[in-house]
Amino acid sequence: MTSTTHTLTLDQGDLDVTVELRGRQGRPFLLLHGGGGPQTVTPFAGLLAEQRPARVFTPFHPGFGGTARPDWLTDVPTLAQVYVRLLDELDLTDVAVVGNSIGGWIAAELAALGSDRISSVTVVNGVGVQVPGHPVADTFPLTPPELARLAFHDISKFHFDPSALTEAQRAVMAANRAALEVYSGPHAMADPTLNERLAKVTLPTLVAWGESDQVVDADYGRAFAGAIPDARFELLHATGHMPQVETPEQLLPVLWDFADSQAADRSVQ
Repeated sequence: MTSTTHTLTLDQGDLDVTVELRGRQGRPFLLLHGGGGPQTVTPFAGLLAEQRPARVFTPFHPGFGGTARPDWLTDVPTLAQVYVRLLDELDLTDVAVVGNSIGGWIAAELAALGSDRISSVTVVNGVGVQVPGHPVADTFPLTPPELARLAFHDISKFHFDPSALTEAQRAVMAANRAALEVYSGPHAMADPTLNERLAKVTLPTLVAWGESDQVVDADYGRAFAGAIPDARFELLHATGHMPQVETPEQLLPVLWDFADSQAADRSVQ
């Protein structure tokens, strides 16, 4: 694993983005973490790079993992613009974008923006759309054990002991939470204007969903897929909000096969 920091220039200003890279050759993946921070995807990034010919780029959303967030970066659509700029900076092509939770929202915004550098987008238990009757759970007041009961199919495998954290780890968790609250916006992890943007998406999109998710349920996932033209929906069994953590062996072939097939389709067009 290598870690680099890239200074990006947008109309709003400059910012530094930290990116971890796993794998030295193969198809590039942009893997976008959720509100739990980079550690929710880094083991899966390693697994993907080990088991497939893949280079997995995992950026830290500014404000997460001890990184700085500029005052002007306050919403997910702007964060998606940051990652379009990052792909330019890294000079990547044929990129498979994969995002979980709020990372799935960012991935969907990337699909809406469009980029010749992206060949496919996979949303894994994402948030961001508003679905009547299926609200995103309000996780901010919850303790870690309470959140785990909503997030995991089998909570017995994911015991979390807050008392074992160091002060430095507590500080990073608090900063992660503060950044998530900023990015989540005034509508509690959703944007009423997102559906309108998703209706114009032309990039191949897969929406994969853990069937036991109680943060955003499977019907929410189906509605998410329904908002994107020609999007494919795939239900992941015996898993919750973070399949890359709970059932990585189930998620990996699903997202790899989709990314591989879309890259192959583009190559013959």
